[in-house]
Amino acid sequence: MKLQCDVEVVNRMLPSFGMKSRGKGTRAVLSIGKHLDKTSQRSNIYMMICTAKDRAGSKYKLKDNIEKFFTWFVEEGKATVRIKEPAVDICLSKADANSLKNFLSAARLADRGSVTSSLPLSTLTPVRARDVEQPKKKLTIVSKKDYPLTSNFPYSLEQLQVSYCKLSRMDMRMLSLKALRKLDLSNNHIKKLPATIGDLGCLSELVLHNNHLEAFSEALCLSTLQRTLQLLDLSQNRLRWLPPQFCQLKELVNLKLDDNELACLPFRVGRLSKLRFLSAAHNQLAALPSDFRKLSLENLDLFGNPFVQPNPLDHTMKLTFPLPLQEMASRAVADLRLPYGPHLIPAHLCRDLEVAKACECGRVCVNFYIKTAVSMNLHQVSHTVVLVDDMGGTDAPVQQHFCSLSCYSQFLDNSLQRGIR
Repeated sequence: MKLQCDVEVVNRMLPSFGMKSRGKGTRAVLSIGKHLDKTSQRSNIYMMICTAKDRAGSKYKLKDNIEKFFTWFVEEGKATVRIKEPAVDICLSKADANSLKNFLSAARLADRGSVTSSLPLSTLTPVRARDVEQPKKKLTIVSKKDYPLTSNFPYSLEQLQVSYCKLSRMDMRMLSLKALRKLDLSNNHIKKLPATIGDLGCLSELVLHNNHLEAFSEALCLSTLQRTLQLLDLSQNRLRWLPPQFCQLKELVNLKLDDNELACLPFRVGRLSKLRFLSAAHNQLAALPSDFRKLSLENLDLFGNPFVQPNPLDHTMKLTFPLPLQEMASRAVADLRLPYGPHLIPAHLCRDLEVAKACECGRVCVNFYIKTAVSMNLHQVSHTVVLVDDMGGTDAPVQQHFCSLSCYSQFLDNSLQRGIR
């Protein structure tokens, strides 16, 4: 029975001498096994602790020698074993929770003297140096020949970069790295991301620069990434659109979408209230969504997009007279802010309401509206703006929706009075 974790052995007599422990654990391998007691010439069950400085190990007798187990935080991989003689507390941390539970169960059995033949006892021998190394937190692989094919990634990794390895898909072994905070898979050939990448509950930075991605799935947008992801780099891929659910990634601070084929940004982009850095240069954006006005950025780069020249007279008419009953009902739900969900109305109606458009009059339109584009100076939403074109402009067209013909007519009148052409 072995366990790898951080260990601190605290002498309980230290306070009586005005001393205190370091309060910091050391990487160690703990073993439970039989050892011949030279004085009694009998084999007893011992716990042996081996560290990098003491690879031969220190042994502690277990039978009738454990005063107490402290297991309040065992689910977090922490526990303490209080030994009677010598008077020490063995503090365990950074252990796998299931392995720790099994180890403590074996220690309890050994303390009671009820160790059975089924208990997997270890041979109490010195450990290898690599077994007591500090857990690796950062790994960089930038060559295919260095890619691990027969061994796993270190479970303790917090930062992993795998670039220039010609990966066509994400290695599923990466999904077991529960401590991973930054994952950089740039400069590969990845076409699709598995939805299970959302199971990486600590992931705050995801870099997918220069791959072959054609889509960013809805499942990823609705995963735990909603609560953790702060930086997302999707630049130099083949993305043509992003799902409406993309705006559920509300912790995003830095978003890079340069050099794709995006014809539009997510309609509810204004919901990304924490977004401070946005770059979407060299795409196929003709206009920005109306929600773009709600952003509050520090840096914005939209250079090299084929933005249309806004003209209030150019419009798209998607109105019928009278309005269909479904449109009227959807507008009422949105205007009155009535609660809705797939348990109350069909799922396709929920999706329609998620992309409801706001008219200048304050009311809402869903699938029937008049759409045009108006010019907006990007300094209204960002402190620093990269020029939109080679002419030195910082204006870009923003979509504007109208719920009725009368709202659009009033907008035209106001535009003409201001001399906008």
